[in-house]
Amino acid sequence: MSIRPAMFLPFSHSIQARVTLTVAAVSVLVAAVIAAALCLLLRHRIESEIFKETRHVATEWMGLMERGEVPPPMPTARVPLVQLVDSRGRVVTAGPMAGDRPLSTVRPTEKEHFRDVTECPEDERCIMLTASRVPSLRSWELWQGEPHFVYAGTDQPPALRGQRLELLVGAGAALLAALWTLTTWRSTGRVLLPINAIRQRMSEITANDLSLRVPQPPGRDEVAQLARAANQTLSRLECAVRRQREFAAIVSHELKSPLTGLRTRLEEALLYPEIDAREAIARALPAADRMQLIIDELLAFARLRNTPCSSELVDLGELVQAEAAARTMDVPVRARTEPDVRVRGNRVQLASIVTNLLVNAQRHANGQVDVSAERAGAQALVVVLDDGDGVDEVDRERIFEPFTRLEAGRRLDPTGSGLGLALCRAIAVAHQGSLCVEDSPRGARFVLRLPLLTN
Repeated sequence: MSIRPAMFLPFSHSIQARVTLTVAAVSVLVAAVIAAALCLLLRHRIESEIFKETRHVATEWMGLMERGEVPPPMPTARVPLVQLVDSRGRVVTAGPMAGDRPLSTVRPTEKEHFRDVTECPEDERCIMLTASRVPSLRSWELWQGEPHFVYAGTDQPPALRGQRLELLVGAGAALLAALWTLTTWRSTGRVLLPINAIRQRMSEITANDLSLRVPQPPGRDEVAQLARAANQTLSRLECAVRRQREFAAIVSHELKSPLTGLRTRLEEALLYPEIDAREAIARALPAADRMQLIIDELLAFARLRNTPCSSELVDLGELVQAEAAARTMDVPVRARTEPDVRVRGNRVQLASIVTNLLVNAQRHANGQVDVSAERAGAQALVVVLDDGDGVDEVDRERIFEPFTRLEAGRRLDPTGSGLGLALCRAIAVAHQGSLCVEDSPRGARFVLRLPLLTN
């Protein structure tokens, strides 16, 4: 039986929970380190201040001791416990609050003179004191060299008793970590709120309705950029689906006419026995040929969109000269090319562009077609110009749409599919180029631009 982490972490799939847990762990660690350092610092600071005062009281009293005379103890409000103890542990003299028992058994040596200690007798309060050894010279003067010791101390502050300081600082650190964690939880929730709104809206978008857009928060942060990119993607997707649906509708319409004609011819042959079968089949062949032409061009169009084309070195000058020489029928074609107009692409596809443009120009020309291949900066240009009626400016983009045929095109080529120019532009775009109709003093001027191969 496998055990999943989610069984132990019910919020493991939530970014907000994971971020909060991580911050909580880090904040607890940081707060613990800060609390420990603060406890050590406070304890050391308080003890240093107390021992500084106890040493001052002990030193001041010992400085007043003279030959044959020991002055009375000099306790203060902050250091009320002062004693003088001999080497046998007997209290020689003491302040009113020090009592008759030695405050400590600590005996500093002649080398250290002072020792700061904390005494905690059983069932009694702890005392912080300084044990001082009376200098040897004073001991000889007062007690014939017998060591004597001065104890100056005070009750341990409440903050240092037991673990009170640690508990107080620990409680503050825990409160700080909890506050930090809560702030992270709420801040992360506010940051993720737009993302949740985007996710909810994205779940509502279906293929039937791509008009919805995700809410876009103000600003230029990452979430706003994500929403903006999602809306741009949805817009492109909506346009692509709309074009696909329009394309499918146009394809259905274009295939319906020849299919209807074909069916009509075949039904006539079945309904009227007197009609010769060979004659009926012969009359049905043009409709079948038109269907085959449309299907072949549709396959080429789809293959161009979905399959990467092979790439090779192509000299457009040689290609244009070859295609122009092949167009010897109908209107003459005059070619003018420059040397070394080289591009990288698929030779067959580029040749199909030139062929389609030349066929189209010959169909609409009155007496002559000019084609050229030349260099223009970092681009290679192929220009096909005829001396016909030209293309109206409003139709210059529409003629590149699939199945779009103008009135002149239908009259001059009734069997055309309307996919030739659309296929040419798709090939140009696939080669990082462009194909458009530009202004000219006479006829139509088709310009193909491709990246020039300079090295």
